[in-house]
Amino acid sequence: MRIALAAEESAGVQTLRLLADSVHDVCAVLTTSSSGDRARGLTVAAVADQLGLDTLPGAAVRDPNLADVLRARRVDVLLNVHSLYLVHPEVLAAPRLGCFNLHPGPLPRYAGLNTPNWALYNGETTHGVTLHWMAPGIDTGPIAYQESFPIGAEDNGFSVSATCVRQGLQLVSRLLDDLATDPRRVPVIEQDVTLRRYFGRDVPHGGWIPWTKDAVHVTGLVRACDYGPWASPWGRARTRGNDGLEMTVQRARRTGRPATDPAGTVGQCDSAEAWVAARDEWS
Repeated sequence: MRIALAAEESAGVQTLRLLADSVHDVCAVLTTSSSGDRARGLTVAAVADQLGLDTLPGAAVRDPNLADVLRARRVDVLLNVHSLYLVHPEVLAAPRLGCFNLHPGPLPRYAGLNTPNWALYNGETTHGVTLHWMAPGIDTGPIAYQESFPIGAEDNGFSVSATCVRQGLQLVSRLLDDLATDPRRVPVIEQDVTLRRYFGRDVPHGGWIPWTKDAVHVTGLVRACDYGPWASPWGRARTRGNDGLEMTVQRARRTGRPATDPAGTVGQCDSAEAWVAARDEWS
């Protein structure tokens, strides 16, 4: 098959490498990059350079003229992996077998942006990844494949996002196998729009730890912002001390101990940890 890939971030890099190692032909790579990013070799564009593949601007998917380019290159499938540009309807209609988007969340309940972060903030104990047929709109279109996984107490924004990528690559491989064998094998499961929730770019509480909320949301925000040494899309969770000094908080966990002190009260504190009262328990 001849595949066009619109992709960004680590998920896009890994998808491009997966395609390059397959029997399929990558005939178009659409991505954003700067010359500095390409030189560091950490982007989709840099990997495309290493593989000898030509790149087109990621924003080109918004241009209806791209449809003619895809038809001229006899593209069978367009894969969208973490590219945030809205694809023009004429472009969606150009590939012979269809267009598919890899979304790091369980649709329709977690549509939109930064869904691994939102799942942690909301205290979810499971999350998932979805590969769906693309249609006009954001994260719309029937579901082809979906996988779920548990969220453990030690998981953070990075680990949940990384699991989405790992499981998402498996779904991409499954899609390619089914399309190559018999395109009719690819499921077409309509989304239940009554269950749809869309999450936007804004960070809850502006990234400030909401001590007046319950401990689920207090610890959830900190965990969601924790990407280890890597940049978080939500930045670091922040709070202020009694002296007004701004501090970032990298780790938080629930204690299960009820708190009767006012929210934000600092309880026991030593060199290893500090207990702070949320609305319902110490965190």
